[in-house]
Amino acid sequence: QVTLKESGGGLVQSGGSLRLSCVVSGDGQYAMGWFRQAPGKEREFVASLNWSGTSSYYGDSVKGRFTITVNNALNTAYLQMNQLKPEDTAVYYCAADPNDDDDYDYWGQGTQVTVSS
Repeated sequence: QVTLKESGGGLVQSGGSLRLSCVVSGDGQYAMGWFRQAPGKEREFVASLNWSGTSSYYGDSVKGRFTITVNNALNTAYLQMNQLKPEDTAVYYCAADPNDDDDYDYWGQGTQVTVSS
């Protein structure tokens, strides 16, 4: 069984930074993704990293500000978020894709990020 657990969310002022972590428990190799959902809005893609860690992708709204990385030795994915804006406020979810085909089979429970103006 694969479980994902996010941490690192919190309250930060506009312009600040946060780093989210996602620990993956379970065997296997996964492509990793981060998504977010704000109140009253649909879930939004934030970032992804392929199996080998050689290709990363970002949503247009976070390009140049957010960075996704993975530490395979720790089975942990990270989302470094810089230059945060109030519109980045959302619940952030990490997800694991066992086939590296943009089909995320496993999801964490989410961590709240709130950016004050």
